Amino acid sequence: MTTRRDFMFFTGCALMGAETAIHAQTPRRREVVVNGKRVKTIDVHAHVGFPEAMALMGLKFGPQQLTTTMQDRIKAMDEQGIDMEALTINAYWYTANRDVAEKLIEIQNNKLAEIVAKQPDRFVALASVALQHPDLAAQQLEHAVKKLGLRGAGVGGSVAGLELSATVRSADLPPT
Repeated sequence: MTTRRDFMFFTGCALMGAETAIHAQTPRRREVVVNGKRVKTIDVHAHVGFPEAMALMGLKFGPQQLTTTMQDRIKAMDEQGIDMEALTINAYWYTANRDVAEKLIEIQNNKLAEIVAKQPDRFVALASVALQHPDLAAQQLEHAVKKLGLRGAGVGGSVAGLELSATVRSADLPPT
């Protein structure tokens, strides 16, 4: 039984309208073969979410979103021929104040580390970081990689209305 504390969901980028095809019987794990040799397949764009963290931003998990247990996700991966997934979380916290961002990301990164610890042969994870608070983001990334064993950071393409490639002065940034 999944407890509320352990509840998570796997989802697509948009967090909406995701569909899955999970069959009643589990077939043998699908293998991908190239030139007669089995190759390891890694899904580098797999999302997971934690309602406990989302609640800190006033967001709710809705029934239209894809929900699944870790065992169901692994079953779907086997059916699709995916050996491993690199988990990230859609960056919905880039508008959060420092205190909320700090708590939210602590929850997310700890839970990502728990998933990886339970199934290290199937999952790796990229940390969440608060890019709107660069000094905090650096601390979060260091902790996530050095202490939690996450592989790096997953980041969105823009923060506070600015593209990551934009050249800005700190005086141009909105107050935090």
